[in-house]
Amino acid sequence: MDTSDKGFSTKLIHGGDFQDELGSAVTPIYQTSTFSFKNVEHGANLFSGEGQGYIYTRLGNPTIEALESKLAQLENGFGGIALSSGMAAVTTVYSAFLRQGDHMISSRSVYGPSRGVMETIFAGFGITSSYVDTSDLEEIKAAHRPNSKVLYLESPSNPTIELVDIRAASEWAHKNGMIVVVDNTFCSPVLQKPLDLGADVVLHSVTKFINGHADIVGGALVAKREDHAKLLKKTMAMMGGNMDPHQAYMVQRGVKTLEIRVLRAQKNAALIAEYLENHEEVDWVMYPGLASFPQKELVQKQMSGPGAMMSFGLKGGFEAGVTLMNHVKLALLAVSLGGVETLIQHPASMTHAGLSREARTEAGITDNLVRFSVGIENVEDLIDDLEQALEKVGALKAV
Repeated sequence: MDTSDKGFSTKLIHGGDFQDELGSAVTPIYQTSTFSFKNVEHGANLFSGEGQGYIYTRLGNPTIEALESKLAQLENGFGGIALSSGMAAVTTVYSAFLRQGDHMISSRSVYGPSRGVMETIFAGFGITSSYVDTSDLEEIKAAHRPNSKVLYLESPSNPTIELVDIRAASEWAHKNGMIVVVDNTFCSPVLQKPLDLGADVVLHSVTKFINGHADIVGGALVAKREDHAKLLKKTMAMMGGNMDPHQAYMVQRGVKTLEIRVLRAQKNAALIAEYLENHEEVDWVMYPGLASFPQKELVQKQMSGPGAMMSFGLKGGFEAGVTLMNHVKLALLAVSLGGVETLIQHPASMTHAGLSREARTEAGITDNLVRFSVGIENVEDLIDDLEQALEKVGALKAV
């Protein structure tokens, strides 16, 4: 079914799907590594690109392509690429668009491995990078060099919840010959469509909101232009980063409920953010739905909702963060985000513990910062869980 002219919810359910000859209600899993040819001529036509069909799952598979088509429709892009992980998507972008001697500008609090692979592996290939506060366009401009080729953004950023004016940044980057890539994992296409705002490529860890059930790892890319889509697809296939057919089936199943999950989690998050902002043990809350959020005008301009991700700071600093982590009962103490279950983590003692305090501070990650991924549980239960854990934080002052 062609759903290109249908509404967003319809695309979530039917976009890219197809029925086999048996009339399966869901896209079948083609769990095969290779495909047979009708004859030599058929195989030759496929390898030459003159015929339509499948050769080998690393190069293409009907189940995977159904998901790729759905994601492209959801992001209003030309073509999608499904990959084995979010990091496979990141390294495919770097490999496709950067060459020896090139330079990349990125968000200062970008996802740790996205920076790590650039500063270790790709730096060894002669590629340099700068990490700045991309919420300030002037800082992006100041980081520009004659060899800058890619502007790699997160908005909102992880875990500091800083926004980038994607339209303004894209317009400036294009005038300077740069390709703009936006990691849209925190928002999903339900709340933000970077390609409509001027970006060239959208990246997702589909492990998070798109799949939404904490049971697969995967990544995705959607390109606005045909030439970029073909380059990314070719790069992915050559590097072997393709998604598995069963993995694609799982994501297909998860993405159909994306909108209702995101909106329910967002409703919970708005109430929790207000509760935290008024709690005596909480120093600050960064959540795009609060009136106190410093970029609230930008939220209204480029997002259709504030989402389910937030960070907040505890007045008791590092020790308070550790205490909160050790006393939550309903929220899961775990990395990742975007699932139906609520997750909490303390970057200074967990994901970013290997960095010096100076390096964390430079990235905007303070010792008291807590990242909270709100799920779809009853919000009263989530608030009760935070309340009992924050009471333990308050008890630290009496010790």
